Amino acid sequence: MKTGTYTFEYKVNDTFFESMEYSLIHKGDLNVTLEFEKKENMMTAHFWAEGMVSTNCDRCDTPMELAISGEFKLIYKFGLEESEDESLVVLHPEAYELDVSEAIYELAIVSLPARMVHPAGECDEEMWKLIQQYTVNSDEEDDDWDDEDWEDEDDEPGPDDFDPKDPKWAVLRNLN
Repeated sequence: MKTGTYTFEYKVNDTFFESMEYSLIHKGDLNVTLEFEKKENMMTAHFWAEGMVSTNCDRCDTPMELAISGEFKLIYKFGLEESEDESLVVLHPEAYELDVSEAIYELAIVSLPARMVHPAGECDEEMWKLIQQYTVNSDEEDDDWDDEDWEDEDDEPGPDDFDPKDPKWAVLRNLN
């Protein structure tokens, strides 16, 4: 390639995700755009992806469809040293091809939400009954861990709370 900017369009489908070993995504229909800029001593690749993927629900482990979109930027440079920066890929000086399939797969994976669950009431009924049966607080509704669940219920001071009457602080005050 000569120095300049190039744009590539990819249609990523089920075959792509099936080829990835242990893929979290089983099926997919993604449109990926790659804007590739080649400079004299390095290359930058800016990926955009948007579409639908099929993965398993984290709650009931049955397939579900998710809409995803995201972007990702990588820098490629030639050299022999290893890079610890995950956005920098070092290519051997003799390299003449660039495989972007791993970068596209990573983009799809990082575009997934942290918790992939069906909307309320859409989980597999049989699995949901088993979950409720073996859950300690099975009579409570699954509330997706509201912020209220994380609040301290007691108002007693903790180890990080400052109490001026505590004798340990008096010793520290006298250090000046």
